[in-house]
Amino acid sequence: MSRIANIEIDDANLPAPTPEIEQERKVAVFDLLEDNSFTLPARDDRPTPEGPYDLTLAIREKRLVFDIKTAARETAAEFHLSLGPFRQVVKDYFQICESYFDAVKTLPPSQIETIDMARRGIHMEGSRILQERLEGKAEIDIDTARRLFTLICVLHFGG
Repeated sequence: MSRIANIEIDDANLPAPTPEIEQERKVAVFDLLEDNSFTLPARDDRPTPEGPYDLTLAIREKRLVFDIKTAARETAAEFHLSLGPFRQVVKDYFQICESYFDAVKTLPPSQIETIDMARRGIHMEGSRILQERLEGKAEIDIDTARRLFTLICVLHFGG
């Protein structure tokens, strides 16, 4: 059972998200729980606790924290990632999302489609960065990376 069965976003002490951001969060969590691939590799000749896993995502001390527990609530892993590699792509993603939300109100479908393609490209770049940053810590497929990147954006927005 190499998957995430439960996810919690620890957004304590962060500003409340906008309705659009909250909707993105709900969709990403729903999609992630419906279908994901999350494996913890063996380390230091120790057996890896088996999944499914409960994941808590948080930003603490300017670091992205993955707190992973087993279904029995035993610690499976915890790792902290620098937010530095994500900053520019998250900023770009929010800017393009803002443009997209504005475009939907006034622009013709062809221009909306162009902006949406750019938005998806930036989102994929963030997903690839996440996969690279998790290398050796956790193995995730691209769809799981995409959904987790959305949740990182939600956290980053508040952080």
